[in-house]
Amino acid sequence: MSWLRSLLERKSGPARTGPLDVRHARQVAALHHQGGFARLWEPGECAALLADRAVVTEGVFIGADREPCGFVMSRLAADEAEVLSIVVAGGRRRSGLGQTLLRAHIAQLAARGTARLFLEVEEGNAPAIALYRRLGFETVGRREGYYPKPDGGRAAALVMRRDLG
Repeated sequence: MSWLRSLLERKSGPARTGPLDVRHARQVAALHHQGGFARLWEPGECAALLADRAVVTEGVFIGADREPCGFVMSRLAADEAEVLSIVVAGGRRRSGLGQTLLRAHIAQLAARGTARLFLEVEEGNAPAIALYRRLGFETVGRREGYYPKPDGGRAAALVMRRDLG
């Protein structure tokens, strides 16, 4: 994996993370559409989330790019947060950007005093589950029939948690 990251950095510069705001709404919507989700977010919906003071976002950028090639978004509630979505652009997946992005987001949430971070992931999404486990998330529950599938069926979601404090 590090060889791929090195190759990407040589071609376009190192990855950096940073906050997103309403000016990124169209890019966030476009990235979300690449995520394979059954319900796609539209730019107006993304703008509302990006403007919400209870929503914390982080984008990942390559080199001097001003448009993110990935994002993570969480909603705060008291001393907990829940990941609403995390997406890396299709052509940039499996390059370590998701891990870079999520590590930066976890650090940002911890700095804000967040004690626990939750997320849901489709039970069959092995790459995402492996990433979350590498970053210290543990499975704490399961929701049957949570995610709609393109064939009309439904897939179970794993509920995962990581303590930040």
